[in-house]
Amino acid sequence: MENETRELEKKLVYARKNIYEAADEALKKDIFDFAEDYKAFLNAAKTERESVEQAVKLAEAAGFRSFKECESLKPGDKVYMTNRSKNVLLFVIGQKNITEGVALVGAHIDSPRLDLKPNPVFEAEGLGLLKTHYYGGIKKYQWTAIPLSLHGVVFLNDGRKITLNIGENDCDPVFCVTDLLPHLADEQVKKPAYQAIEGEKLNLLAGSIPVQDEEVKEKVKFTILKYLYETYSITEEDFASAELEAVPAGNARDVGLDRSLVGSYGQDDRVCAYTALRAILDMKEPQYTAACILVDKEETGSAGSTGFKSRFFESALVQLTEKLNGSCSLADLNQLLVNSMCLSADVSVAVDPNYPEVSEPMNSAYINRGVAICKYTGSRGKGGTSDANAEFLSKIRKVFSENGVFWQMSELGKVDAGGGGTIAQFVANMNIETLDCGTAVLSMHAPFEITSKADVYMTYKAYKSFFEMQ
Repeated sequence: MENETRELEKKLVYARKNIYEAADEALKKDIFDFAEDYKAFLNAAKTERESVEQAVKLAEAAGFRSFKECESLKPGDKVYMTNRSKNVLLFVIGQKNITEGVALVGAHIDSPRLDLKPNPVFEAEGLGLLKTHYYGGIKKYQWTAIPLSLHGVVFLNDGRKITLNIGENDCDPVFCVTDLLPHLADEQVKKPAYQAIEGEKLNLLAGSIPVQDEEVKEKVKFTILKYLYETYSITEEDFASAELEAVPAGNARDVGLDRSLVGSYGQDDRVCAYTALRAILDMKEPQYTAACILVDKEETGSAGSTGFKSRFFESALVQLTEKLNGSCSLADLNQLLVNSMCLSADVSVAVDPNYPEVSEPMNSAYINRGVAICKYTGSRGKGGTSDANAEFLSKIRKVFSENGVFWQMSELGKVDAGGGGTIAQFVANMNIETLDCGTAVLSMHAPFEITSKADVYMTYKAYKSFFEMQ
């Protein structure tokens, strides 16, 4: 009788499984090998532009061709499109007509950071500094007194493009935002944490040597501008046509004595971007056309010409359908969209043992328990969510279970604690079945975020099985 009860309990009770308790040595090796490739991607792709460059490089090595170079397409063909150097969209053409729908995985490649202002260079108290405007949701105090690198592009007055990456090599200088010493911070520490550091004080320390010329008024600023001009041909006016981002310097690292975790800047959402990219690169020939889109501007609402709310994805579907079928009517596009399915590939909150009070334990994601499925995101009364259909969730559960994917249900914290949003609502607005599904993260939006190598690998397996479903 006891055995029967225990067997029935296993069948009836939903219990998350720790991946390592069930993993054999072969699976552990796959997990750790995959993590090395993932860390290499994180090191090379710290901005949206760099992410697109790396994605295209990996795609071409895997046999993908630029859509512009293809005169015709057939099942099994692999193509990619880019948009303004900040979006990339990859397709593997399926056996079924594209109007029967695509299997889409969409992730974002922008992360919280400090952007240089259009007029950034100034001098104060004998020091040269760069003004910034923070991007996305950050805790400003986390960005002080840490080494920062500078990445991005500057377009000169003559149209030339200059690419900068300063601070990642051991021989490079780095930048930082200074902070008060505790001895003089009485007034600062009395403020709420989110007010302790003002946005206008997130200035990067950039130099201190003055030019030896009494006629020059701002001597340290001049030295900085002189260096930029002699090294990169950049003048102060050229910052008006620049996109320069200050991000934490340094490489992704293993965390923990057992090396089971990855610590790095930008894992929200490059962990899902990389796993989605690898899934479409590694997949077998699909029944339905597989699509992977990596987009910009999610951290600021997905607006703009490179956010998901732009017409890039819709336009790409029309172009692809025309190439495959000879034409694409409005009815064809509507049929394609209503038949399509999407995994909104974005991270979820992992329960933090230091702050368990913000999570509801029965409905939160845990480290090493697999890819996190969020039926809805949003905040409080489900504001800003698409809330996936039960029918679609049933289909995804079946696909994951059949392919050995460890998965867990999750929410973004307690109901009244806050929340967050993803691109899911904007995909769903196109009448596409959509579900949030991604890796659980500790210290999300911090300069150093933490993921589980096992969860990263299961996220990859989840996306790959979704692409390959019948």
